[in-house]
Amino acid sequence: MDTNEYMGIFLDESREHLQAVNDNILKLEKEPENLQIVNEIFRSAHTLKGIAATMGFDDITSLTHQMENVLDKIRSNMLSVSTDLIDIIFLAVEHLEEMVDAIGQGNDGKKDVSDLVTQLKQIEHGDYIPEMAAVSEQNIPIQMNLDEYQIAVAAQAKEQGYETIQMTVTFAEDCVMKAVRAYMVYEVLESKGELMKTIPAADEMETADFEQGFSVVLLSTESEEVIQSAVMRVSEVKHVAIASYSSEASEKSMADDTPGKVNRSDEAEGQHETGTTSKTIRVNLERIDDLMNLFEEIVIDRSRLEVIAKEINHPDLTETVGHMTSVSEDMQELILTMRMVPVEQVFNRFPRMVRGLAKELDKKIDLEIIGAETELDRTVIDQIGDPLVHLIRNGIDHGIESPATRIYAGKSEVGKLILRAYHSGNHIFIEIEDDGAGINRNKVAAKALENGIITAEQSAHFTDDEVAQLILSSGFSTADHVSDISGRGVGLDVVKNKIESLGGKITIESQQGYGSKFSIQLPLTLSILLTLLVKVEQETYAIPLSSIIETALLTEAQILYTHGQKVMDFRGSVVPLISLKEVFQIPGDRKVDQQYQSVVIVKKGEKMTGIMVDSFIGQREIVLKALGNYLGDIFAISGATILGEGQVALIIDPNALSK
Repeated sequence: MDTNEYMGIFLDESREHLQAVNDNILKLEKEPENLQIVNEIFRSAHTLKGIAATMGFDDITSLTHQMENVLDKIRSNMLSVSTDLIDIIFLAVEHLEEMVDAIGQGNDGKKDVSDLVTQLKQIEHGDYIPEMAAVSEQNIPIQMNLDEYQIAVAAQAKEQGYETIQMTVTFAEDCVMKAVRAYMVYEVLESKGELMKTIPAADEMETADFEQGFSVVLLSTESEEVIQSAVMRVSEVKHVAIASYSSEASEKSMADDTPGKVNRSDEAEGQHETGTTSKTIRVNLERIDDLMNLFEEIVIDRSRLEVIAKEINHPDLTETVGHMTSVSEDMQELILTMRMVPVEQVFNRFPRMVRGLAKELDKKIDLEIIGAETELDRTVIDQIGDPLVHLIRNGIDHGIESPATRIYAGKSEVGKLILRAYHSGNHIFIEIEDDGAGINRNKVAAKALENGIITAEQSAHFTDDEVAQLILSSGFSTADHVSDISGRGVGLDVVKNKIESLGGKITIESQQGYGSKFSIQLPLTLSILLTLLVKVEQETYAIPLSSIIETALLTEAQILYTHGQKVMDFRGSVVPLISLKEVFQIPGDRKVDQQYQSVVIVKKGEKMTGIMVDSFIGQREIVLKALGNYLGDIFAISGATILGEGQVALIIDPNALSK
């Protein structure tokens, strides 16, 4: 079977199931007794195993299969949830994510997971989980589930005076003949009653394919003390946990699995699936882009029809064209909405990352995510993840203090980290806020002076927020030592550059001793821009409004010179002037009104630049189109658009001109 045509579906579904596993494991750590969460994880792992096996990815299949075995033990009450168990499952998820990502990049997805599979097998058999030994020491055997037939037999035996007893036998660590010792225990138990069930199964016991112990369910008329004493007399038996069997867990498990019986959670799940599965389909993003390109052709023809309707001046034609204009505008808005996706696709990766970093740094951190349903254009979503990773890692390492330090400062030992997203106008704001130590003004200023970023005079006049902005400078770091998390002087300057390349900006608010807030402002979409159209000779250019501070008309006397460079005085600041005609070497000698020079003042960070043009046309909402591979590296041009009248206009990249 040729599986290439299904590769896209496999990748999408695999990532969805891995994200579901990731989210539910975090929930399980907080609610270790909630078996419904375990069932959700099991279902996701089982589905992932099935689709991986169909596609022929054996390493993914073997790892998810062993995960299933462990999860099955948990939901059968034969394993307890612990931090060690959660860590191992998270490690398995990381391996699975790496393999899926490798497949997405065109590789075979193979990875040596034998060590991890071995650890999961140890967990499955109870040797890896410390809590199991503790359970045995408390004389509480591992809970075992019986099927319907076995429960009926136990009920009939009880009427005849037999008790159903469950028992967990643990051998000494240095026991070298476990199969023999197990056989001797079996003989003792069979002399005291009738064995109904053993875990591991008898064939595994015979080949010594089990860890330091096993569990049984026994029908007997003897007392628990007599049976326990008899088993303990077998050599190398370290401990015997014994108790009367409780059928409640088995009956509940049977009720969950019996055909025709549906518990409330399953019923709710079924209702949910029935109500949503038929309303959602997967559409490749490239198809939506193609649809947008085709729609732009309709817009061009629509503009032409509007001109013809005015010339003919026929009422029916005018009415029809007006209706088509209204409908096409609604279509355009709908197509753009289809490109929007919730920012939770990025936020979902952070809870596990925060958990891991907190554990590594021996800190206690509570992550709160607000506004994960906020929608952002897919092209922005794909590029914002790495900057957020840098900011969160720095917040955890530099911002939030250790529990002891926080308690000494009168704070809760658990640090608060808030990840927030919300819309405001035509922008989306993403904020990373912590209640940590804040930014140390003196330390940052001293480091900036040492690196030559600012002068002593500037340091004295800078506000706290201006000093905080210095940590975004290239190569800046206040870490006392280099670690795997931070301190190399790379990261925050990369964050700033990346965000500015997306047409956004980053600001910092900090109060020493109380915490910091990094605020990122981004355009809602990179596909649709609000621009100012300008004219240079016969060419039309579009400048994004998000970069524009102001427009101005300068007289010849207002254009100044410094070191041979044209500049202007903009409210007390000297702003360099750049001629768009000279930058792009536009031919022509268009006669323009020499009384005034049209200037567009743009800003990149704290740096302003005046772009000289021939004239302003006006504001226009445009759709950004890439120039393609052959024209992708043109200086100061970020793309092109087709205007309503059919003319092509190039889109200026103000950040490039500001350099």
